[in-house]
Amino acid sequence: MNIALIAHDKKKDNMVMFTTAYEDVLREHTLYATGTTGQRIMDATELKVNRFQSGPLGGDQQIGAMIANNEMDMIIFLRDPLTAQPHEPDVSALLRLCDVYSIPLATNMASAELLMHALMRGDLDFRNLRRGIKVEFKL
Repeated sequence: MNIALIAHDKKKDNMVMFTTAYEDVLREHTLYATGTTGQRIMDATELKVNRFQSGPLGGDQQIGAMIANNEMDMIIFLRDPLTAQPHEPDVSALLRLCDVYSIPLATNMASAELLMHALMRGDLDFRNLRRGIKVEFKL
């Protein structure tokens, strides 16, 4: 799967802790990140991360383009809801694209953990749903 990792400045330490904790799971996937976040992850782990520009310089839009081209499967975006972001319109556009294209999006640590546990269990039926393939849900 193609997984994007994004974190606002005050959440970058959390992203590093998260990727360190789930390094074995994430290693099995192709990772993308915005500039500084990607570098911090690579410095702290042995993960290979394909880096885009930083968010304010277009990194969010680069990830959005991958979503629109059906090239992104999941996004972990640890947002700082208490600090104004200079590129808030880009952030809003990225979140909207996730909704339009049914891309699983975690915006906090709790939802990110849920997505990682789904990956570990192999619960990837949402990928088939996005492609219009009928799936049966297990309760």
